[in-house]
Formats: sequence, structure tokens, C-alpha cells
Amino acid sequence: MNMKRATAAGVAAARGLALALMGWVASVALLVLTLVSLALLLLGIGVFTTPILLRLVRAHALARRRLAAEWADIPIPIAYPRLPDDPRGGIAGQVELCVQLLRSRSTWRDLQWLLVDITAAPFVAVLVPGLLAQGIFGLLLNTGLWRPIARAEGGTYWFTFVPVSGTGTAALAGLVGLVQLVTVYLAGPALIRTHFRITAALLRPSRESELVERIGRLTETRHDALDTSAAELRRIERDLHDGAQARLVAVGMNLGVVEALIEKDPAQAKALIAMARESSAEALTELRDLVRGIHPPVLAERGLGDAVKALALRLPVGCEVSVELPGRADAPVESAAYFAVSEALTNAVRHGGAERIWVDISHAGGALRIAVTDNGRGGAVIGPVRADGSGTGLSGVERRLGTFDGVLAVSSPAGGPTMVTMEIPCVLS
Repeated sequence: MNMKRATAAGVAAARGLALALMGWVASVALLVLTLVSLALLLLGIGVFTTPILLRLVRAHALARRRLAAEWADIPIPIAYPRLPDDPRGGIAGQVELCVQLLRSRSTWRDLQWLLVDITAAPFVAVLVPGLLAQGIFGLLLNTGLWRPIARAEGGTYWFTFVPVSGTGTAALAGLVGLVQLVTVYLAGPALIRTHFRITAALLRPSRESELVERIGRLTETRHDALDTSAAELRRIERDLHDGAQARLVAVGMNLGVVEALIEKDPAQAKALIAMARESSAEALTELRDLVRGIHPPVLAERGLGDAVKALALRLPVGCEVSVELPGRADAPVESAAYFAVSEALTNAVRHGGAERIWVDISHAGGALRIAVTDNGRGGAVIGPVRADGSGTGLSGVERRLGTFDGVLAVSSPAGGPTMVTMEIPCVLS
């Protein structure tokens, strides 16, 4: 017997039992409560309860998607419309949120999945632990356990289709149990994958829904990109006005005074020239910092890998950078990735208290993939966007990547470690 395969069969039985309980407990409760809440819409009460329950249904479906990916390697795409982070208060806000949820195709797709998750899907999953338990019981009957059970049943005990009443039929029950155990051994993981294939068939959005969601996402990220560009221009104007421009004006004024004093008071003129030289040097430094903040020269000249390595050298903690890129991405993609990594490194040092950071950059499956891992205290989250359009650093990274149809994922349990994963679809040249 292959122990690895036997272990996989045992794990499949435990997972099958868990999936069946999820269907018969959580899915049943959510479906019943949601249907009652929908009926209460006529009385107005459902306006307050329906959004809560539909969010719970969505969370339940997302959890099943994660299990499908982790337990059966079956990815199920997510196509939920974005809900407002800060909905309007009062009855008007509740009605607006309720209508938005009810108009979404994904909501009704989730409810259809709940219906199947309490009927067909859990029966497929429970086959694995059921056959395992029946198989073990069949073998136990063959060892003599059939005698007290048969006496209690009036002389004959039915094990599946076998009437156990003597040693011969008990041996036949043991043979049936052995067949059931072999079935679990050979087909247990496949049955669990079948359960998730049923789930995927119901939760996977249609091609039309995917296109609608993609268009909505691209429209939203385009607006975010325009807002970000406008904010960046305002920042540049402010930095130029308050920094380099003010220093250059001071240089001009000093030179004007020098012109008037150069014959009358050469010593004072020389001091003013020194001040002007110092101010011009500071202005040049600020301009260089400003240019580096817009598009670092090392990024333009040597690419993303070397730019991130240069960024790591300036950190106050140790940082290892691993780069496996056979070429270079387009300049806008490199810029977005560079500033996303910069923000992740800043968060790790400033907020995470990390003492060591690892950055892995690669390209696979038509996408640029970056993982920033640190050994800090954890607890990092993608915070909500505030009313003024600002948000947490990771929210800004998510919006920046979203402009290129990229995604951001954060794993940061309390106590660490924290892993920030970024993926941007692109080709390398």
C-alpha cells in the first residue's frame, strides 16, 4: 500500500465530512435566513437585514473558493461588483445598498449555489467519509461483531445489501467493506474534486459577467489613475513651489544684493555668494529627489531589478532581492511595480518593525510577479479608501496596480510574517 496515497484518502475523508457539514449547516442556515429576509422586504424590515445576509453569503462563497484552490487546485474566478466603502447612512443608504446587491448577477449566482450546496454537492462530499466508515464497520463485522448486533436485530443484520446472519455472510460483509475501503483509497480525492467541480460550475461567472466586471474594473481604475495623476501633479507643483523654486528665488535675490555690494562691501558680497551657492546646491538636491520620486534614473537606465536593489541598499534593515526577469516590461509597468515595492518596503520598516526583508521578482504565465516578505509583527491590511480619496499605503498600491489590471494580495497574521504579493499582466521585451 502506498502510504502517501492512503494519507491522501484519509485527508479526503476528513475534508468530505467538513464540506458536508458546511453544506448542511452553514449553507442551509444562510439560504433559509436570506429567503426569509427577502420576503420581509415587503414589510421594509428586509431592507436592513438583506444586505447583511447577502454579505455573509458572499463571504461563505469566497471561503469555498479558497478551499477549492487549496484542496483541489481548482481556481474559481471572482466577479463581484465593488460595493461602496462608505455607504450613505440612514434608510436611503440602506435601500441603495440593498438594490445594488439584488441587481447583481453574482448575488443570484451565489444563492443558486447555496441551493445545490445543501443537496447534490454535500452528498458527493460525504461519500468519502461514509464509505470509509462503512468499510471499517464491514471489516469489524467479519471479526465477530456481527453476533451481538444480529441477536439485537432478531437474527439478521443488513449491512448495505448483505443480510448478515452467520460466519459466511459476515465474511461477505467484510469483503464489501474491503471494496468500500479500496474505493476510498483509489477515488477519495477524486470525489472531493468532483464536489469542487460542481461548486465551480455554479460559482464561476459567465463570460458575459466576466467581461462586464472587467469593464467596470477598468473604468474604475482609469478614474483612479486620473485622480492619482492629478494628485501627483499637485504634489510636484507644491514641492517645486515650496522647495526648489523658493530657493532659486532666494539665490536671485542674493545675487542682486551681491551686485549692489560687490564694490562697497566685498566681504559681505562674498558671504552672500557663499549663501547663494549653498542655496543652489540645496535646490539641485531637491530637484534630484523630485525627479527620483517621479521616475528614478536607475529605473529608466537599468530596469526594475537593479532599481529595487538600489532601493534595498538604502533601507536601514537587511534586504535580500532575487530577480529572475528575462527582459524588461514597459516603462509604465516598471514604474508602477517600483513604487508598489517601495511602498511595501516602507510599510515593512516603518509599521511592521521588520528586521529582515526578502523581495522576489519574476515573470511567469504572462505576468510580472513580485513578493515582498518580512519578519515583522504582522497585522497589515488593505485599508478602506477615505472620503477624500486617500487611504492606507496598501490601498494606494492596490489602486496603482489596478490601473494595469494588476492584483494585490496580503497575508499578514498577527505576529507575522507578512507577505505582500503583486501580479501585473505584461510582456517582457
